[in-house]
Amino acid sequence: MYAVVKTGGKQYRVEKDQVIQVELLGEVGSAVELSPVMIVDEDKVLATPDELKGARVTAEILALSRGKKINGFTYKNKSNQRRRWGHRQNYNDIRITEITKDN
Repeated sequence: MYAVVKTGGKQYRVEKDQVIQVELLGEVGSAVELSPVMIVDEDKVLATPDELKGARVTAEILALSRGKKINGFTYKNKSNQRRRWGHRQNYNDIRITEITKDN
């Protein structure tokens, strides 16, 4: 069985005991509940709001990590305008602990 969950404006296909990297959700060691968009169990697909009413996907936050650095540079010709900037996104590593459906 697998589920498609939505968090941080993105959708992820997850299975039980899978570890994924998502945008910040909380403190390390805490449990979070992700909202399922779709659940697939063998040949049966649950995707409507009525079917997903009792469905849950729970996960445990394992660690805080950071993505790779993005370097940016803007430049305007003949006006001596230059700007450097950088960014590293913070992420949580989470392990999917349970996918349940109440049907």
